[in-house]
Amino acid sequence: MAVRKAAKVAALGGGTAVALYAFSELREQKQKQTRVQAAEQVKMTFQDVLPSRADQLSALRHTDEFDVLVVGGGATGSGCALDAVTRNLKTALVERDDFSSGTSSRSTKLIHGGVRYLQKAIMKLDYEQYMMVKEALHERSNLLEVAPHLSAPLPIMLPVYKWWQFPYYWLGIKMYDLVAGAQCLKTSYVLSKARALELFPMLKKDKLVGAIVYYDGQHNDARMNLAIALTAARYGAAIANYTEVVHLLKRAEPDSDCAGSWAAGADHR
Repeated sequence: MAVRKAAKVAALGGGTAVALYAFSELREQKQKQTRVQAAEQVKMTFQDVLPSRADQLSALRHTDEFDVLVVGGGATGSGCALDAVTRNLKTALVERDDFSSGTSSRSTKLIHGGVRYLQKAIMKLDYEQYMMVKEALHERSNLLEVAPHLSAPLPIMLPVYKWWQFPYYWLGIKMYDLVAGAQCLKTSYVLSKARALELFPMLKKDKLVGAIVYYDGQHNDARMNLAIALTAARYGAAIANYTEVVHLLKRAEPDSDCAGSWAAGADHR
């Protein structure tokens, strides 16, 4: 029964992966062309010298109006600020504590495409799940390329305790390599039981058959967060940590069809 299951998964998975891979390549080429065209239209000034904190606070105090105010300097907030300022929007970012002082410094540190999501995509013929994995692998490659000082490939070992799981896991991991394509970090490989125990002596020895090693990425999440915030500042965003928004005031615009605008009161330390 186990042999039949492994063979069935291999046959179904292999054909599905190849079909999804071929179909997604055309879509990715079109998306890449669109991204290149969009990037060519953005002309921003990148400051070689990072503005001082005094300059940042002065900009926050004396700028009459911002197009975008981002409250919170975690990974999401810093990313939003960078995205906004590179779209030529006058942007401000404030954080009541330090950048990446919360959840953004307490992640798994992994940059992964999602092996489990690929399994769901293949078993359920879910194209959206497949494209999510494809996009995540693309972003993994981007992070490793633009921030090699903060990220690196990470080997991950899967211990195997049933012999029929070897072809099942091996096929799944090889599909992961295939979907990554040219962005595959390193080729996955098989370890014998003896070699697996040599590398990881704390593994449970009973019924261990061997192991499979594949690669994903790992990064310094807090430093990456800070790098994104500082990049936004170099593109012209006004950013400040230890600056808390204490109140929001909505005021109507009498001569406008708009509902109004927001004003924020902030206190910095």
